[in-house]
Amino acid sequence: MKLNKPFLAIYLAFNLVEASKTPDCINGPLAKTLACDTTASPPARAATLVQALNITEKLVNLVDMSLGAERIGLPAYAWWNEALHGVAASPGVSFNQAGQEFSHATSFANTITLAAAFDNDLVYEVADTISTEARAFSNAELAGLDYWTPNINPYKDPRWGRGHETPGEDPVHIKGYVQALLEGLEGRDKIRKVIATCKHFAAYDLERWQGALRYRFNAVVTSQDLSEYYLQPFQQCARDSKVGSFMCSYNALNGTPACASTYLMDDILRKHWNWTEHNNYITSDCNAIQDFLPNFHNFSQTPAQAAADAYNAGTDTVCEVPGYPPPTDVIGAYNQSLLSEEIIDRALRRLYEGLIRAGYLDSASPHPYTKISWSQVNTPKAQALALQSATDGIVLLKNNGLLPLDLTNKTVALIGHWANATRQMLGGYSGIPPYYANPIYAATQLNVTFHHAPGPVNQSSPSPNDTWTSPALSAASKSDIILYLGGTDLSIAAEDRDRDSIAWPSAQLSLLTSLAQMGKPTIVARLGDQVDDTPLLSNPNISSILWVGYPGQSGGTALFNIITGVSSPAARLPVTVYPETYTSLIPLTAMSLRPTSARPGRTYRWYPSPVLPFGHGLHYTTFTAKFGVFESLTINIAELVSNCNERYLDLCRFPQVSVWVSNTGELKSDYVALVFVRGEYGPEPYPIKTLVGYKRIRDIEPGTTGAAPVGVVLGDLARVDLGGNRVLFPGRYEFLLDVEGGRDRVVIELVGEEVVLEKFPQPPAAG
Repeated sequence: MKLNKPFLAIYLAFNLVEASKTPDCINGPLAKTLACDTTASPPARAATLVQALNITEKLVNLVDMSLGAERIGLPAYAWWNEALHGVAASPGVSFNQAGQEFSHATSFANTITLAAAFDNDLVYEVADTISTEARAFSNAELAGLDYWTPNINPYKDPRWGRGHETPGEDPVHIKGYVQALLEGLEGRDKIRKVIATCKHFAAYDLERWQGALRYRFNAVVTSQDLSEYYLQPFQQCARDSKVGSFMCSYNALNGTPACASTYLMDDILRKHWNWTEHNNYITSDCNAIQDFLPNFHNFSQTPAQAAADAYNAGTDTVCEVPGYPPPTDVIGAYNQSLLSEEIIDRALRRLYEGLIRAGYLDSASPHPYTKISWSQVNTPKAQALALQSATDGIVLLKNNGLLPLDLTNKTVALIGHWANATRQMLGGYSGIPPYYANPIYAATQLNVTFHHAPGPVNQSSPSPNDTWTSPALSAASKSDIILYLGGTDLSIAAEDRDRDSIAWPSAQLSLLTSLAQMGKPTIVARLGDQVDDTPLLSNPNISSILWVGYPGQSGGTALFNIITGVSSPAARLPVTVYPETYTSLIPLTAMSLRPTSARPGRTYRWYPSPVLPFGHGLHYTTFTAKFGVFESLTINIAELVSNCNERYLDLCRFPQVSVWVSNTGELKSDYVALVFVRGEYGPEPYPIKTLVGYKRIRDIEPGTTGAAPVGVVLGDLARVDLGGNRVLFPGRYEFLLDVEGGRDRVVIELVGEEVVLEKFPQPPAAG
């Protein structure tokens, strides 16, 4: 059957139904079919549903605003729902603007701040709460069941505008975060609580930088870097956590657009990682299929060919941004015999099986997920968790002894662009929070006397329009303590906005210098992304520096809890802080990680001279930390592997690594144990060190010792060869505890023959 555009317009006019409705499996046309039979398997139910559609109906359900099929009682469905750090604004999510029920959702600390807590249990609790609120919105027909989160692309370059959406630069840390997050989002039940989506697959970390545009960028990546770095978080999603959905990215990988890459989506994702158990689906990033055309990747010559290339390669639905034509030409692809009904059916079966596994066709089900309501949104427990997510993620970068600070009878100058912030505290992909507990609100709640002055964001200094210096100096002159609330925000780095410079914005640095010269205790609380803190670290008049990232709805309260000692800082930097000059030495477009004679390396594994290292974080107390007793200091590789029952050898456990931490100071505090390994084994060059495990030990009282096991698997001890194969080599493995200098170290000798733990699929000859 050939379809034409006028026919399509008529079809759409009669099928625009509410995108939030769910099928009626009690009295509707599908009620008596296998599709609504909860005793049948999800694949059989999905196949029955797809078989009931005619080709006209199939084609209008292949994009993110699926129009449904009124004839068989299938409502429209909006696939584009967001929940990065709380239920978020998106085409599929509707907030009640009247200010009543469903007018807001809890806004937790954004990903980079939550990740800085290095606490997988906390990540799980946050994700579980987000999915509960998402289910409430879905049950009220104000959202769908699938959410395009998490963003897990490794954050290897500080200039990337979307880095704050990610857990940071290290793949072991990202994998731990992802495992906990997906378990919280998708639940532990047979029915998925919601469908999560791991994005952006793969090698995506550029927006718009010096003429390079994400829509046409070709990421040239070696098999070694691809396997070792860029794909590790996605392997966790697909193979180990069995996430319900993936999103393919805008960029090309070695010449092929990601959403047209059978190497990525079939050879690696579905076959190598066995991501087939639940017939899971892949969505494109928004308008990514248009980017196949000559003006961008020049991979497909017509919109119809682009649509066919995407679906034939394994993309199952396409995100389209309203108002950005042309739409994905699935009709042209079908009419020109470029896209078969068999491939269309495959995509639809995957999509609707995903929804069925989340209970989409179970309207009569008594399952507890269907009972979640508005009463479970923004509960007191959720509010406390939002505050904890922000507090536990604040990193103390510098402290000359000023903090913690008793503010009794003290007057504080609250100066800077986020002192009275609202949405600035949230970061990207945010919803509508119930409130904004910013620093001014927090100071007011504590009955702190303060003087407020706004500050610049990204202005230059000197500026003929300087409206901030005089009010700031006036506020500071009347105060005992200066609290400068600056840093970056989404006007400096965000989606579609990369940075050129990682220096402090000049107007802010100039103002800070003037404030510090007043000789008063000065605290800097930095919002947003990392900048080169060298001028502040070296300035003796800057007493303390705190990094808050994007702390969410309770950012101000969290900050004051840390400043006043209600909570003790224990978070660690999830990224490296580079010197300002780093950006002149390596382009953002360079995908390689290892150093060369012409360029420095990337991340803490390959860059030796950071301003502040990955994992840096100070405390209000002092600790001694050491490893527990290792079972043996010499271990045979063959025995390690032979004693393992895991399906995948890289998941085999290394003998238990335990950490003992004694609080030798005067304040109760958490401690994040970071376990690194280094050694000269495997291919050169050798990394400086590699994180192999971490654990946050909570509430260590003064004079007491806390202990915890730190799980280490063989795959994280292994090295990756030039072909991308993961190999466990014999050699001396030096285990290091903590960051600067290491609090303890133990050498383990692995003996015997090397073992290939994972054989990586090789790319096709044409790329």
